[in-house]
Amino acid sequence: MRLSTRSTYGVRMMALLATSHGGGPILLKEVAERGRISEKYLSQIVIPLRSAGLLRSVRGAHGGYALGREPKQITVREIVELLEGGLELVDPQEEGNASQQATDRAVWKLWKRLSSGLMQSLDSVTLDDLVAEADADGSGTYNI
Repeated sequence: MRLSTRSTYGVRMMALLATSHGGGPILLKEVAERGRISEKYLSQIVIPLRSAGLLRSVRGAHGGYALGREPKQITVREIVELLEGGLELVDPQEEGNASQQATDRAVWKLWKRLSSGLMQSLDSVTLDDLVAEADADGSGTYNI
């Protein structure tokens, strides 16, 4: 499985906003520059993130984007699921087709275990964790 650039850029953008959390909104142009991501592409990513309440937008001269919640309350899973439209490795409705043979059931169970492990891993990492890891890196920059 490979995540789309939509998810990877979305997580990077949210992590960059988390580094400045509490300091006021940041222009999308600045986020794009810091993250080395197309501003046009980011403008499409912010729409579902804002609709879900993960981002908030502020209009005006000192406007821009900021996190909709505390960084420790936003998991990577939330971001990725929102931008990918789900993360299941197999379609849950296909389970009935896997019940024909023992090997089909065994393979189905494998995919379900992998999917569950992926969900747990992504759910265990918050934006706060990503910022702490970037800080511990010691590079002094937050180009996540």
